[in-house]
Amino acid sequence: MAESKTEKATPKKRAEARKKGQVARSADLNGSVVLLAALLALSAFAPGMVDRMEGATRKLLLLTAESDVVGPEGVTEVFGIVGSAWLFSLAPVAAVCAVAGVLVSIAQVGWKPSAQALKPQPKKLNPIAGAKQIFGTHALFEGTKSTVKIAAVGAIALTAVLPRLEELAAMVGTPAAVLLPAIGRMGLQVAQRAAFAYLVIAIVDMAYQFYKHEKQLKMDHQEVKEEYKGQSLPAEVKSMQRRRAAEMARARMMDAVPTADVVVTNPTHYSVALRYSAEALAPVVVAKGQDLVALRIRELARDAGVQVVPDPPLARALHGTVEIGRMIPEELFQAVAELLAYVYRVANREVA
Repeated sequence: MAESKTEKATPKKRAEARKKGQVARSADLNGSVVLLAALLALSAFAPGMVDRMEGATRKLLLLTAESDVVGPEGVTEVFGIVGSAWLFSLAPVAAVCAVAGVLVSIAQVGWKPSAQALKPQPKKLNPIAGAKQIFGTHALFEGTKSTVKIAAVGAIALTAVLPRLEELAAMVGTPAAVLLPAIGRMGLQVAQRAAFAYLVIAIVDMAYQFYKHEKQLKMDHQEVKEEYKGQSLPAEVKSMQRRRAAEMARARMMDAVPTADVVVTNPTHYSVALRYSAEALAPVVVAKGQDLVALRIRELARDAGVQVVPDPPLARALHGTVEIGRMIPEELFQAVAELLAYVYRVANREVA
């Protein structure tokens, strides 16, 4: 359940989500930055654009006055003049917008393209999921954001134009060479203010998108446990871990040998250390081994004063059927009891 997803997403979960194209990204932030870049580019390149348009207009007027532009050659020349003027005027602005769009996208999600995000996903056609998008909190937020954007742009336009209504009225009859630049500057100022307001809204939207993305990625305790359990390690690391675990287990086993009551041997190939206490239901195997490990168990037992008793059948049976830390099986009770009785008799002591 969603309520139980309280854990932050692991790096693996984040990487998988990124491959699917699931990232915290605000389209409004891209739009606001591109809009600001376009307005700044227009401010910088406007004089050159006006000069090119003016030059193109002069060429067209001269062309129509001096020759017939109705034929194929004339039409081609007209399109060439107009097209080159528009191309060289708009190309710098388009380039600035493209660079700004790429940079803000990289700033939001980084430079890691994912082909998987482009694959069609039939589950997105699910009408139930679509209804949740339309009537859920996401739709409410988007609707509120759109209303705020419209209100902000309208308010900025009003506050910029209303104080200058008298100035605009006084410009009636002004020559076009004076009127057009003045209106252009006013329009650019209004657009710049609106773009900055849009940027503020986009920053709020980016914070919301980040919050929503983090919420969607959250995991429950079981998911985190399963993920770490399923992480694959290189074979070399696994081998090293197994070797280290075996060494630690062997060291603990050897430490338990001095606490044993008896070590039963093959006498050379197997050694099994047994310990018995009055509180236990049956003797317990505290150490066992073959060959070199068996030899080391016998050495530790002799150093600690533990009785070492040769009994090949019992040693093989204990070594093959009982794990370390386990009690001996019922079928071996009689043989082990006789062995312990012999040890206690030799040591001249009784069971505690």
